[in-house]
Amino acid sequence: MYVDPPFNTGETQRDRAGEFEDRWSGMSEYIGWLRERLSATLPALRRSANVLLHVDWRTSHHVRLLLDELVGPDRFINHLVWSYGLGGSTPRRFARKHDDILFYCVDPERYWFEAPMVPATSQRMKGMMKKATDVLNIPSINNMSFERVGWPTQKPLALLELLVRACCPPGGTVLDPCCGSGTTLAAALRTGRRGVGFDVSTEAIGVARRRLATIRDGRGRSRNPSSPTPL
Repeated sequence: MYVDPPFNTGETQRDRAGEFEDRWSGMSEYIGWLRERLSATLPALRRSANVLLHVDWRTSHHVRLLLDELVGPDRFINHLVWSYGLGGSTPRRFARKHDDILFYCVDPERYWFEAPMVPATSQRMKGMMKKATDVLNIPSINNMSFERVGWPTQKPLALLELLVRACCPPGGTVLDPCCGSGTTLAAALRTGRRGVGFDVSTEAIGVARRRLATIRDGRGRSRNPSSPTPL
């Protein structure tokens, strides 16, 4: 399960394909909202499943304590840092250029993981591959990218494909209960997994359906076209 919930930014997130309110009256209300949804979703997961929750600096420390409570501190695997490079800077602090992805498992003895390989950056290993670290250097989607579908907070396909390949076995099922523009489901389809997604926004569901249809008809061809991806 990969979840990219609202971040409680206190703003209305807008793009050309839709918008949503990303505000709660306080942190306790936000964590209560997230607790209710995680409590309803976690029991559906298999013992071999992984849980990846994508948050940012506003809530990551609160959400990690929530996951310790709901899943268990002994189920914690990694605190991943997605370093994306873009973002506003200010003379009053270090520029904020990363999100946090909290990686837990359901059963420490049975969870599935395959270490992703990324290009080495050192001169000694030039041209070779190495295992990815817990810092994922993947650019965010720029405004001119062909990948952009116009949904606010859309995450790059490269990030989700890496996470899906690492944390879900081939032919397995990926669940995204805040699927937004459908990036997680697209990554599942393109890598030979099944995807199940839902979202409170009918606009988001429309964007995701159109995106998956594009992949299925060959314009964003799946590496395993026979693998079903329901939405």
